[in-house]
Amino acid sequence: MTFNKNILNSKVQEFIKNFNKSISTLAFSGSPFEKVTVQELIQQIESRRKAEKKLATWFETEGIYYPKKLNLEQTSSEVTAQYKASLIEGKTLADLTGGFGVDSYYFSKQMKSVTHFEINESLSEIAEHNFKQLEATNIRCANKDGLKGIQENRYDTLYVDPSRRHETKGKVFFLADCEPNIPKHLSELLNVCNLLMVKTAPMLDISAGMEELSHVFQIHIVAVNNEVKELLWLLKKDYEGKTEIITKNCKKHSTETYSFNYEEIAEPFYDDPKRFIYEPNAAILKSGAFNSLSEDFKLKKLHKNTHLYTSEALRDFPGRRFMTEKILPYSKKELKKEEIKKANITTRNFQESVSAIRKKFNIKDGGDVYLFFTTINPSKKVVLICSKIKDSI
Repeated sequence: MTFNKNILNSKVQEFIKNFNKSISTLAFSGSPFEKVTVQELIQQIESRRKAEKKLATWFETEGIYYPKKLNLEQTSSEVTAQYKASLIEGKTLADLTGGFGVDSYYFSKQMKSVTHFEINESLSEIAEHNFKQLEATNIRCANKDGLKGIQENRYDTLYVDPSRRHETKGKVFFLADCEPNIPKHLSELLNVCNLLMVKTAPMLDISAGMEELSHVFQIHIVAVNNEVKELLWLLKKDYEGKTEIITKNCKKHSTETYSFNYEEIAEPFYDDPKRFIYEPNAAILKSGAFNSLSEDFKLKKLHKNTHLYTSEALRDFPGRRFMTEKILPYSKKELKKEEIKKANITTRNFQESVSAIRKKFNIKDGGDVYLFFTTINPSKKVVLICSKIKDSI
């Protein structure tokens, strides 16, 4: 991938912006521009389309140069970038793994100066061009390894988004398997900043991360519309206290927040399903705060391994709330009597998948009925027929 300035020609930009046919049509017809290949046009069109929902600011700005679609898929969304920017402190920041520059752009709105390190020459050039288009004049781009680059100065905040090495396979991974290797370089990173923020993918196990890192004072679990997007680890050099877990579920018109101390062990309370059922949002499910929820919201759990809660009186809750319409034993005969043709199905601590249940009972997706196939104490399989209650938080 090389930076081709001819793509910024006004006629080329108009073509990219107004092309609304299928990409295959363009691939077969070829490029109408002598100095821009059809592959380069496809890259710009595909990435621009990808940016429309994820990066509206870039999409709406004239003269933006887009990287490969993969680079765009790997970058933060504007929602998560804005959230990260709310956590930083001081006047100077270095982004060690700058990439396309979405995080750096939002950091620049909070900081006096931001240094965007990017080892890929073309991506560094693209980011630098786009920062000018976005009028982010306080960002300096450096085409070099961020770990080496930060040795020249001290910063109030360091931000790093390590990527998994290509040879790392399987679902389980560790920070030591990433580039840069944060555990290996932790002391040198903490020595040149007041605050270190490390972003990791949702698949990183929190307990595994806690074993690899020290001096972690906060972990932020960030979800957007109930889908966990990233974990943010905040570290300070001399911090030795408890680690606070903060969960955020950013929805269209509100944000659900819940926090607790990682080291504190709460005792859950159990009961059969009552009038109301509560399902934690995805950020809380990732956090593992299953027992403290029971105590903090005065709710009972249905079973040790069933992460659903219940109460007789309706309570505010960071997740979805339901009214219990009926409780059935898990039986084909009992459920067939209800003649449910369409429903939203969720399984919690249950041996069968949603797709298998739909096929077994011939239930289509959608509608206003919510079915929870789950296990309650002591080990009883049940089906909860529920209706959804309007969001509370």
